[in-house]
Amino acid sequence: MTRLWAGGLVLVVGTEVLVMVLGLHQWLMPAAGAAAALVLITARTSLDGHNNATPEAITDDAAESLQRWKSRTESTIQWADATRADWDRHLRPKLAAEFILATRHKDPNALRATGRIVFCDELWRWVDPSDISRTGSQEPGPGSATLEEILRRMERL
Repeated sequence: MTRLWAGGLVLVVGTEVLVMVLGLHQWLMPAAGAAAALVLITARTSLDGHNNATPEAITDDAAESLQRWKSRTESTIQWADATRADWDRHLRPKLAAEFILATRHKDPNALRATGRIVFCDELWRWVDPSDISRTGSQEPGPGSATLEEILRRMERL
């Protein structure tokens, strides 16, 4: 854009000098005005080109980002209906990390006590980071209804 304005200034001054050299003093203002109008039209066209391209790129990036988020969320929800091992591997770490961040507890005993208060014993066992089952490959997971209730209670934090 700086080059455009510098070039425009050179064009206007050059036009004025040329008109003065040719001795056409009555044409000085119209020629300078035409040169300035040409610079302004070029600048406007340049800005329109940038403004039209940017929203499309932003919209495409936003749509793509939203689609990736939706896909990750759907696959995460599917882990809730899988086995306990899948829950322990995919959901429990995320839920526990979010709970630890929300409560800011560093002490495991305080975390456990707060978890039981917030979730109740039945739901806490699905969030507790230390309650991972080593033999849960055949046990069913808690299901999406339990995940929904856990998320609802976390949201209240």
